Amino acid sequence: MSEGVVIPDLVSTIIPVHDRPAHLAEAVASVLAQDHRPIEILIVDDGSRDPATPDLIRRLEREHPGVVFGFHQANAGPGRARETGRRAARGAFLQYLDSDDVLLPGKFSAQVAALRRHPDAQVAYGITFLRDRHGRVSATPQRATGKEMPTMFPLFLTWRWWFTSTPLYRRTVCDEAGPWTDLRLEEDWEYDVRIASLGGKLVWCPQPVSEHRDHGESRLSRGPLLDPGRLRDQATAQTLMLGHARRYGLRAHEPAMRTFARSLFLLARLCGAAGLSGESCGLTALSLSLAEEGGGRSRDIRLYRRIAELIGWNRAGAIGVWLHRFAPEGRTAEAS
Repeated sequence: MSEGVVIPDLVSTIIPVHDRPAHLAEAVASVLAQDHRPIEILIVDDGSRDPATPDLIRRLEREHPGVVFGFHQANAGPGRARETGRRAARGAFLQYLDSDDVLLPGKFSAQVAALRRHPDAQVAYGITFLRDRHGRVSATPQRATGKEMPTMFPLFLTWRWWFTSTPLYRRTVCDEAGPWTDLRLEEDWEYDVRIASLGGKLVWCPQPVSEHRDHGESRLSRGPLLDPGRLRDQATAQTLMLGHARRYGLRAHEPAMRTFARSLFLLARLCGAAGLSGESCGLTALSLSLAEEGGGRSRDIRLYRRIAELIGWNRAGAIGVWLHRFAPEGRTAEAS
């Protein structure tokens, strides 16, 4: 496969996988069942420990020559795995798919047609349902996938209102956005916010296009609240996201930016409680600057910074997280 070769009408599906061979087989089957052609499927084995995973990939390559392509790399996280697939993809349209989710029939044909009808749109999306660990499928669209949105911003800054399987991207917007980061958490949110910052329009397909599956197995999105590695990635991702929002032109006084300032402040306290003093200090400064610029709440942030400078960011973070649980703001966040 040659990097840089783009084939019109081809949809390239990029699937990162770390073990989960049974889920992977279902994900691939859902792509093969699409009625749109041509397609290609790029499976990136991100350092699987279960030998059944590379065995399955090799079998799929044999059974679907010229359609399924397998890549293997040392474990580097989902972002780097998707980037391996993106660089190798030859399609004019890109689909990212987690190995434990599935596409629904007609997704590609509907979304490719929508992008053809709307040449100014960069991304097509549709309805995603949730299948829980007991096999029950939600009766209503999940997050905001059942609503027509003209653009990703401003709402995307405060809420990733679709799933990785929901959108279909034009290759051009992904090339413009650039490579995936090596973050292992919130790498997908940062990537989409980066795409949002390019200002491309959306087109909505009012039909089911994918199924996000919950299950009892481990996910990178789940983990201890005060895990330093996870919080370090979140701090990096959200700092990058703020930069993307500013480049797009979101102003500090807009509701999404005010909400984001408060989320940065909460993350700053979590980082402090986890012993990440540098991240806590940096995020506190960002949240304070954003709040003051936008005319939002800043007195509590200034007070927190003074206390942290006196008693240390770790102790201040631990106290701040404890108080947040009993504050109205904390209760609201937890309830949502």
